[in-house]
Amino acid sequence: MTDLSAEIAEEQRRARRLRTIVDLTTAVLMQGRLTPQEALDIVATARRHALELFPDKEDTYDLILAPRFERLMREFVQPARVLPFRRS
Repeated sequence: MTDLSAEIAEEQRRARRLRTIVDLTTAVLMQGRLTPQEALDIVATARRHALELFPDKEDTYDLILAPRFERLMREFVQPARVLPFRRS
């Protein structure tokens, strides 16, 4: 394998890994059983892993994936509801 084909194979491996991370994060957010803080933690972990795989692509993450995760959180993660201690 030449150096160029090895680099391409490595890039493809990292892209597949990123796709898996994004797909799993999306699926977990869409379950709708997370607290807002849990959802934020999961998205922060996905961001950290994405930037470890592609350190020079922070702007791309902010442009493409961050809005996607924000939309999913708005749609599927319900704000914490405070139940009254007693009925009025």
